Amino acid sequence: MVGIVIVSHSKNVAEGVRDLAHQMAGEHKAIIACGGMEDGSIGTDTIRIMEAIKEANDGDGVLVLCDLGSAILSTQTAMDLLEEPIKVVIADAPILEGAVSCAITASFGAPLDDVVQTAEKARGMSKFGR
Repeated sequence: MVGIVIVSHSKNVAEGVRDLAHQMAGEHKAIIACGGMEDGSIGTDTIRIMEAIKEANDGDGVLVLCDLGSAILSTQTAMDLLEEPIKVVIADAPILEGAVSCAITASFGAPLDDVVQTAEKARGMSKFGR
């Protein structure tokens, strides 16, 4: 099953998004929250992101959702540091809506490309049905 990593500058945000995605996706267990710094401060930690990617990976690839630009930079660096080949894609998607929609898709066993497409479709999702 495709793994999902939620990268946020805030530990609470990453964990909250993960919790909601877990509730919506049911059996999908490989949703990993990676927020804030190890000491609890705001920021992103490249090494922690790399470890989260490894933890989320079961061989089907990993989708990463990021909250802000520097989270993307930290994730790209984490990807460069991976010693083992893991297919990792950073989705161009809103972190909450993207996480919920892609977690549901991944929970059905969809391939990485489909999970990425689902997350990225959340960019255009209207909250008012317009």
